[in-house]
Formats: sequence, structure tokens, C-alpha cells
Amino acid sequence: MNDHLTERHFEKLTRLVEQHTGIKLPASKRLMVEGRLMRRVRALGLDGLAQYGEAMFNNGLLETEFQNLVDSVTTNKTDFYREPQQFDLLADRFLQESLDAPERLGKPIKFWSAAASIGAEAYTLAMVAADALGARGFEVLGTDISESVLEFARMAVYPTSMIDPIPEAARQSYLLLPRDQQRQEFRIVPELRRLVRFETQNLMDETFARPRDFDFVFCRNVLIYFDKTVQEQVIRRLARHIRRGGYLMLGHSESLHRAEPLGLKPVAPSVFRKVG
Repeated sequence: MNDHLTERHFEKLTRLVEQHTGIKLPASKRLMVEGRLMRRVRALGLDGLAQYGEAMFNNGLLETEFQNLVDSVTTNKTDFYREPQQFDLLADRFLQESLDAPERLGKPIKFWSAAASIGAEAYTLAMVAADALGARGFEVLGTDISESVLEFARMAVYPTSMIDPIPEAARQSYLLLPRDQQRQEFRIVPELRRLVRFETQNLMDETFARPRDFDFVFCRNVLIYFDKTVQEQVIRRLARHIRRGGYLMLGHSESLHRAEPLGLKPVAPSVFRKVG
């Protein structure tokens, strides 16, 4: 089996991915890309990556295979309560501020996990909000470019290996553990699942068909895959959907050098408030 893409096919493939998703895949990522695409080679019954590239660009496979290509090469690393300092700020300070805002009286607090992957961040937001708000209303939207990870998120069943970061009290309230201890998995309780919905969203779209009154938008650990121009474009689009006084949360490894022109004011590490 020929397990390498030709140089021409690799360049065409990575250019397509960057144009569609904003994600750059330089030559240094070639082995990673080829390794992930081998699963598609096997699923399609092809002889190798050379045949996969030929089928994609010369034999019409691209039209039906493109979403599988995107799903294969995008990174979907995620954890519950990842970078917990931001969730502490949310619970201890920001949620109460949102509840006290006159324009939010009687309205649900709205969260958007804009790179939701398999849903761990979105469900973490729901757990934190349920603890802090009690019976007061909230709703969580999780979006991602990959439909396959969103299907996983909607199932809300996770391997036990992901349970450690979840506080014990949250485990007791929001997780269902199987009676059969051999099943190494847990599920989010239906009461919480009903408050979280998942939809497809490409952050490279020029406009987002989303409400413009989110209280909290989390877009963490995805901007690192974009160049600076694309980063600013994505932040500008997201900022349009945050209400005045709402918050944008980035990953701790991400920075925003031009926050003020976007109407955003830094208030904590990787946390920005919309003031404009």
C-alpha cells in the first residue's frame, strides 16, 4: 500500500482546508495529516493515500468526501473544566454581574461555546450555570465545523477517562454512571442535556446566523491554528454577537493584541468585556 500523498495532492488538500476552515497545515504537519487520512483510506477501501489523492482531485470524490476530510484533519482536543480559572471567574463574579444587568432582567443567560468539539466545554458551562443560577434560566449553544464531533456531543456519553476534572459535587448532580462497572463511560443527565444544543458553524463564514445578545462567548484553543489576520477576523465576527457588557473568553495560550478597536476591554487573562 502506498501510504503517502503526492506533493501536489498534499498542497491542494491543505490549501482547501485552510480556505474552508482557516486552519494552516504546513509541511511539518504532513505525517499527522497522512496518519489521520489513513482511516479514510481504509473506510473507502482504497489502496493507499496516493489513490485517495487521485480520487479526490481527479475522480470526483471531493464532492462527497470533503466533510470527512475536514473531520479527519481538525484537532478536537477537549476536557471538562479545562482552564478552570475562567469557570471560577464565571461562577464567582461574571454570572452575578449578568443577572444584575437591567437589560437581562427576566431573560435567560446565554452562552456560546464556539469551538465545542465533543461538547465537554458546553456541558461544563451548563454545570457551572446550573450551580450558580439554580432555577433561573440559561441556555447553552455549542457549535463546531465538524458534524461528527457534534453527533458525539449530542449523545453526551463520555469515557470514564474524562471524569477526573469534574468536581465531585457536579458528578453527583449531573452525571449518570452505568450499573455495569465494566462499561467505562458516563452520561450527562437529561435535565442538563435539554439546556444545551449543538449546531454546525464554520468560524470562517463571513456572517453567523446567530443571535447578537450572548452574555458569554467561549472561543478557546482554536485561534492558535489561524494566522493573525484570520484570528482578528474571527474575533470581529464573534464580537458582533456579544451584548454590550458581555464577555469573550479565549484560551490561556491565545492573545488579542487589538482588543479596543473591536470594542473589547481586557478584564482578566484571556478574558475580554464588550464595551463598544
